[in-house]
Amino acid sequence: MAVKVLATGVFDLLHSEHKKFLQQAKKIGDIFIVGVEPDSRVQKMKGKGRPLQPQDIRMQQLQSLPYVDKVLLLPEDFGEFEVRDAFLRKIKPDILAVSSHTPHQQQKQELMEKHGGKLVIVHQHNPEVSTTKLLREENNSEKFS
Repeated sequence: MAVKVLATGVFDLLHSEHKKFLQQAKKIGDIFIVGVEPDSRVQKMKGKGRPLQPQDIRMQQLQSLPYVDKVLLLPEDFGEFEVRDAFLRKIKPDILAVSSHTPHQQQKQELMEKHGGKLVIVHQHNPEVSTTKLLREENNSEKFS
């Protein structure tokens, strides 16, 4: 039976750490699905001016990666327990792949266990590379140009 892996995120500027994370997630299963946060939710989570790229572009970029099998847009109210629960019941992933800095890991693990799956940390967070940090560095360099 094929092992289905799910990873979720914003993936605003698809940088090297995103790609490492996604490659590691694919390695632990057969079918790799990526859930993308919708624009409205990203703006609430990340603030004004985000996302930098609309959800359609972010989804296209992810789908073009050879190690991503399917890309889905997450529900706008994905932060609500009932919605996340229903999504997992529908998708039925065996594994939820996360990074070491993913918030709420215990709750996510419990929810995965409820649906017969498990949470697996596939990537160690690298604080040197993030979309937020890249944007900060770009803004600082513009000030000195």
